[in-house]
Parts: sequence; structure tokens; C-alpha cells
Amino acid sequence: MRKRLTTAVIVYFIYGVFIYLYLYFLTDNTIPSNYEGTAVDPKTFMNARELMLSEEYSKIKNLLFFIGIPLEWFIFFLVLTIGLSKKFQQWAQSASKLPVVQMALYFFWLSLLVTILTWPFDWLSYKISSDYQITTQPFNGWIRDQVMDFFINYVLMLIIVAVIYSLMRKFEKRWWFFAWLLSIPFTLFLMFLQPVVIDPLYNDFYPLKDKILEEKILDLAEQANIPADHVYEVDMSKKTNALNAYVTGIGPNSRIVLWDTTLTKLEEDEILFIMAHEMGHYVMKHIYVGIFGYVLLSFVGLYLIHRFMNIIVQRWGNELKVTNVRDLSSLPLFLMLLGMLSFAASPLTNTVSRVQEKKADLYAIELTENEEAAVETFQDLAKYGLSEVNPPSLVKFFRYDHPTLLERMLYLKEE
Repeated sequence: MRKRLTTAVIVYFIYGVFIYLYLYFLTDNTIPSNYEGTAVDPKTFMNARELMLSEEYSKIKNLLFFIGIPLEWFIFFLVLTIGLSKKFQQWAQSASKLPVVQMALYFFWLSLLVTILTWPFDWLSYKISSDYQITTQPFNGWIRDQVMDFFINYVLMLIIVAVIYSLMRKFEKRWWFFAWLLSIPFTLFLMFLQPVVIDPLYNDFYPLKDKILEEKILDLAEQANIPADHVYEVDMSKKTNALNAYVTGIGPNSRIVLWDTTLTKLEEDEILFIMAHEMGHYVMKHIYVGIFGYVLLSFVGLYLIHRFMNIIVQRWGNELKVTNVRDLSSLPLFLMLLGMLSFAASPLTNTVSRVQEKKADLYAIELTENEEAAVETFQDLAKYGLSEVNPPSLVKFFRYDHPTLLERMLYLKEE
């Protein structure tokens, strides 16, 4: 056990050093020399202080992202190897004979432990965003959201893991397939509920107050043959200075949402471009393409988790204190594999998303016929969010589900 833990710590340390060296010394985020002085050059739309802050903030956030991802895997590995997962299972079994209650107790202790161990990391991320004036949310508001996140995630994940482990006990070899089948309606149900149940727990949503602007946005929707009656705004200025807009939900609960920061910091033509971009997603049915992709990846992912769990428990079950994959004590292994596979798949999912985002950008240009507003929008996104215009390749592949701002401005100017 000591050897395994020591190896894990050393690997994690080497990984962290590599990421630090890569972000701070081995990459160059300057734009190609032939674009210097053009509209895509950050020096033309950001002052020296903004450029400095953007570079510092981006590097720190990227470092935290790459270091934070395997931290949770390490915690799950630690819980297994020191026997804590087995202890949680024994405590849960001694507290109740009902499997559902045992799962609820076990998962609560596991979730609470992981939350406590990762909380300093989450706080550091919040503190940095606050120091760079991206986050405007007071500490007590942030804590409130953290607590809400914990219980919402706990309830949703409890339902998922309780169903999965029930299927494991009934269908030892095919549980993953039945879990996949059940995940499809459950995912659609959550997407249907999110805009009207989950999102309002964190922020206030209301129809766009600027009725003149709303009329212009609805005119664009009519040109795009989109049956829209309202555009929603959300009070994100209580939490951030960044800008955003998005499409959420499915069916009658689908919404186009604008952050109020976007409304106050962008010009009308820029807002119309953003709305046209979101309409492009609707017209090209990107949300349904995304659902199909998720369903396909979850099929592959659940099968791989099934295979890997059996192999790992057979070979290293004694060291991990797990005698059977159907035991509650195997849950950290399940969650660790889920996290690893999700991270491994992110370059693929991000690539597909970037293709969709480019298509939505080009659709917005076609609809608004205002290239200048589009470029200014991306300039403002970089300025107010302290975003990198040309991030390192590793960052792009693992973090960016949109094209880089440099790419977006370049292909819009080429159209």
C-alpha cells in the first residue's frame, strides 16, 4: 500500500511540474507575426495592464484546471488503498439493513470527504477569480452556491449510483447496458427540468427588460424561422464580470438566455450577433447532435468501466480493499474510472463542439451581415473575461469547447 501511494504521489508531482513548465516556459501564446497590428492582435484592443492581467490570469486558471483534474482521482485512490471505503461500507451496513439507506449513507460520507479535501482548491480558484475581478460574488454567496451544489449533486448522483449498483447485483454481466438504456430518458428529463427548476436556484431569470432590443432579436428569430416569444436575461452581474449567452433546455422548456453583463457591456450590434449565433445552434439542431453524442459516448464509457472494474478488482482487489465490484466499497473505483474516461474523451467532445460553434458563428454572420460587430464581440469577450486570444495547444484540446478567439476572428474576416 505504501509503495502504491508513494508512486501515485510521485507521478502526480511529476505531472504537476510538467504542466507548470509547459504553461510558463514551453509555450508561446503570442499571435503569429503576420497578424500583428491587425484587429486580431490583443495589443490593438487591450491596454498594457489588461494584457498583463490576461496572461497571468489565464496561466493560473489553466494550471489549476490541469492540476485539479487528477486531484479527485488521487483522493478516490487514497480512499480505496487506506481502506476508508471499506469502513464507510461497514458503517452504512451497521446503520441499516436496507440497501437504499446503506447507499445513501455511504455516498454521503464519501461525497462529504471529497468535498472537504477539494474545498481548499475550490476556494483558491474562487479567490484568484475574485482578485482578478472576474468574480464579483461575495464570499457568503459563493459558500451558499457551494452548499447548494453539494446537495443537488448528492441527490442526482445518489439516484444514479443507487440504480447502477442495483443493476450490478441483478445483472452482473449486462448491468452497464441496462444502465445506459436508463441514462437516456434520465438525461432528457434533466435537460427538460434544468431551465425551470435547477438554474433558477442559483440566479433570477426574467424576460428581457429592453423591449426594443427584444423586438430586434425576435425579428432575427423570425428571419431564421424560429418560433420564439421571449428572450431571457439572468442577473449574473452579482457573480461575475465575464460575458456570456447560451441556449439551454429542450422542447417547450428551451430558452435563449443573455447574461446581464452582456447587455450592459456590449453594443446593440454585438448583442444581436451573439443572439444570431445562439439561433444558429437552434436552427442546426446542435443540442440534439450533442445529446446523440453523449448517448454514444456513455454507451462506450459504461462498457469500459464494466471491463476495467472487473480487471482491476480481480488483480488488485486485496490492495484496494474491494472483494467484489458489486460492493459499495467499489464506488470510488467506479467514480475514478468515470472521471478518467471523461477527461480522456474531452479532446474529442471539444473538437465536435468547436465545429458546431464555428458553424454557429458563420450562420450569425450570414444572418446579421455585420462582420465588424462580430470581431468587436470577440475582442470584448477577451477583454472583459481576461481570456487568451491564442492559448497553448494542450489548453485548447482539453479546455476549449469553442474555437480560440484568434481562430474566430480570423475565419470571420475570411468569410
